[in-house]
Amino acid sequence: MSAESTVKHEIRFSSEQRLLFEFGRRPRTGIFTLESLAKPVRRTAWFLTVSLLCFETLVTAQTTGAELHLPCEIRSTVFEGWAAGQMSNDWLQLTIVPQLGGRLMQVTFAGHAYLFVNPKYKGKYFPPSAANGKWFNYGGDKIWPLPEGKDDGQHWPGPIADELDDGEYQLKTISHGSTCSVRLDGPADMRTGLQYSREIMIGANSPEISFRSIMKNAVSRTIRWSMQTVTQYDTADRRNPQEYNRDFWALAPLNPQSAYSNGYQVRSGLADDPSFSTEDGMFLLHWLYLENEVWLDSTAGWLAVDDAANQYAMVERFYPQERAEYPGKASLIFYKNGAAVNIDSSGKPVLRDATPDEAPYYMEAEVNSPMAELKPGETYEMQTNWFPTRIAGRITNVADAGVIAGRIAASATSDGVMISASIGVFFPGKLVAHFEDGNGAEIKSVDLISVTPQAAVQLRQEIKMQGTPKRVAIHLVDDQDKDRGSVGEAAIQSGARNF
Repeated sequence: MSAESTVKHEIRFSSEQRLLFEFGRRPRTGIFTLESLAKPVRRTAWFLTVSLLCFETLVTAQTTGAELHLPCEIRSTVFEGWAAGQMSNDWLQLTIVPQLGGRLMQVTFAGHAYLFVNPKYKGKYFPPSAANGKWFNYGGDKIWPLPEGKDDGQHWPGPIADELDDGEYQLKTISHGSTCSVRLDGPADMRTGLQYSREIMIGANSPEISFRSIMKNAVSRTIRWSMQTVTQYDTADRRNPQEYNRDFWALAPLNPQSAYSNGYQVRSGLADDPSFSTEDGMFLLHWLYLENEVWLDSTAGWLAVDDAANQYAMVERFYPQERAEYPGKASLIFYKNGAAVNIDSSGKPVLRDATPDEAPYYMEAEVNSPMAELKPGETYEMQTNWFPTRIAGRITNVADAGVIAGRIAASATSDGVMISASIGVFFPGKLVAHFEDGNGAEIKSVDLISVTPQAAVQLRQEIKMQGTPKRVAIHLVDDQDKDRGSVGEAAIQSGARNF
């Protein structure tokens, strides 16, 4: 977009943006609430400050051609009876309950709540000192140590209510405005020697969520642990919570050189669980109400959770390290809560926890770090990124800039090329088609349609063009004119056409 055209670009303000002009908002440090504007002098000062900030944003938007988004915010709130902090932008809300082991309790994107919150414990808190080793599954997303077990001091006997899972964390604000970030610092756990911290960040221009998870040796001896992010996704039917979602999926790429015989290893539950399958180099989990845990040594660096029934998905990206030692060789784990087969006192198999009250509907996606040896005071960090999006149909692959259901179809027509695809994108912007010849050289690039993460993209578009392209790659260019990479590509099938 030229400078001349951006000057004429019309900026429309939402009702919330107009309120920003009228009243102004000011954050405090740490967990904060809206600033009182009772004093006329302060109110006038804030009006002028905020007006200047908004004018600066307006000019920047006109100069760059970028879509105008409100700054992200951090505020205090009450969530299901718990004192909480909330991070938000135009795209999503993150709700954090520091008291519950620093849990990220809910992620809401385009009105859709992703995470499981256990109704049994809403508003309740059981400190580790009163738990006597019991575990209280509040839900949400948290950090746990690996390996698990009760063999020795080198295993975490969890899940249990200890300082890592149930300790009170301290939440403080690091930044707010164009980016918002907070840090959660937990208490030291003497059993493992670990102390956890976590930084969570969002920006103003997309729904991307960034995490930096930190484990520290808080004792005077050398320790050796892995840490994992444990995210409980809600798998209940949204229209009837007493039933489970029959169209809920998870997937991740298989490791072509997997240490596991079929690319994954069932660690508990039925070895032939019908939930599990493989397809085109992917591990597929179709959620069924059977308890099970499956481990993967995937090296691709992503997993996807797909609520196909409601057209919402979440992609978690992580960064596996080659030749590093992972607990049990697993870089990621999926756990399904549900009914399990037990043997009763007479030796007969029976179903255990076969109701949603006893075994709620949720699935865990767990991303593991390598094993790390830490001397006293040393730390280890793990970075992950989440990308919520909407897509129509079951996800079949994840690319740099989005997800796809099925395949991109591209075929020659008499006037050009017809492209169709079902896509979900990670950033707002536009799709651009890059056409290549048989040698991979670009012939032409064409802007397709404007897209946004909160709307599933059903692409069907004919491109008028001359020549004989052999392949098309569809890229996402965001609102700041940055090419975010591919959402998919396809060979162009020959057809009846006149050149």
